[in-house]
Amino acid sequence: MKKDLTTGRPLSVICRFVLPLLLGNLFQQFYNMVDSAIVGQYLGADALAAVGSTGSISFLIIGFMNGISSGFSIIVARYYGAKDMDGVRRAIGTILWLATAISLVVTTASALLTGQILRWMMTPENIFKDSYAYIFVIFLGIPATMLYNTLAGILRALGDSRTPLYFLIVASLINIVLDFAFILGCDMGVGGAGLATVLSQLLSGLMCLFYMYKKRPDIHLSRIHLHFRPSLARQLLFVGLPMALQFSITAIGSITIQTATNTLGSSAVAAVTAANKSQAFLTTPLDSLGGAMATYCGQNLGAGRIDRVKKGYWSAVGLGLAFCLFATPFSIFLGRYVSLLFLDAGEVAILSNVSVFLFWNAVFYPSLMMVNVVRNSIQGLGYSVPAMAAGVFELVGRSAAALILVDRIGFVGVCLASPIAWILAIGFLIPTYHIVVNRLQKHLSPSPTDKTTAA
Repeated sequence: MKKDLTTGRPLSVICRFVLPLLLGNLFQQFYNMVDSAIVGQYLGADALAAVGSTGSISFLIIGFMNGISSGFSIIVARYYGAKDMDGVRRAIGTILWLATAISLVVTTASALLTGQILRWMMTPENIFKDSYAYIFVIFLGIPATMLYNTLAGILRALGDSRTPLYFLIVASLINIVLDFAFILGCDMGVGGAGLATVLSQLLSGLMCLFYMYKKRPDIHLSRIHLHFRPSLARQLLFVGLPMALQFSITAIGSITIQTATNTLGSSAVAAVTAANKSQAFLTTPLDSLGGAMATYCGQNLGAGRIDRVKKGYWSAVGLGLAFCLFATPFSIFLGRYVSLLFLDAGEVAILSNVSVFLFWNAVFYPSLMMVNVVRNSIQGLGYSVPAMAAGVFELVGRSAAALILVDRIGFVGVCLASPIAWILAIGFLIPTYHIVVNRLQKHLSPSPTDKTTAA
């Protein structure tokens, strides 16, 4: 199913498009939570801390791959919005070359540096071995991750957010089965959780590929479309690389705060891991809303409909604020109980820190919502560099918390890192969005001479 986002009431169009994205992201979070739940409940708090300690470095590498895939899909959305299907096919052909080369380079580099990276992050010795076992498998599976993200991004760029959802649901269920099989049946430890994740991602990518071959003749590639086009590659990288670097810059800030958390001991690491897993699930709608805005703005830019971009932007902000009215109190009062999926109820001190973390983050969820909506809107409009620059502000915020606050106020400094980052980012993003929209509106508006000619 493909969806043209350039027609219809913006609020309704965004709602219909974001729902499959939301369900897909929820299932992705669900099987990530199952990974952590099985690890925490059956292998213990140290094993959970080992998986959690790799979260920021995983975000750095996997986030880079996700970001570049998202950037590529924006170019596809732009061609599709302009009704240029030959351009869509040429873009997909060049994307396949770029995705293959990038995934092979990143996989090799990250796998070779895994141990050194964990040393740089001062990973506690009692969890180092498990941390290495988990993240090394995840790094080896980067091509599988890239396959799914690239193909799912292309389908979403064409307005089809449902098909990737169906495949992700199947992969999520298989991931859960493999978790039990590898961890409990084969006694593979945390490495089994990583292997289950990689295999499920490979399956979802292969299902996307099969679907595109069987059901989407409009994007079948002939030999001419598979030619590598340097000019088109530059266009794709111009959008994709800043988005990838934005993820990486944000991740570097997360690494600095993770390193500071590591100095507080494995109990603090376990608390942050459980809290982040709970929060990721609760804030998934905000991530989905941001992803929808990138495609929405990309298609409408291709169609020259900046008026719809502005209407869609305010509709997304309204939807996000409405969700925050629910998510904030839920996270503050009930989020602690979600973390019991990963921790034993007897871990009283760790659960207490989970509550503190969730409180300080939840009150700033509206800031997180604005970061997601505004940044993705700017990226969808083709201005990836300013969106990347917002990541620098996030890096500054998290680094300041790691270098100053954690030393002075301990665990609360860790809790304040993300809120500070969000506030600094939106202070830059909001005025940037209005500058971008006004510039595009002037560029795309017909001149008086054009109007006279048309008349």
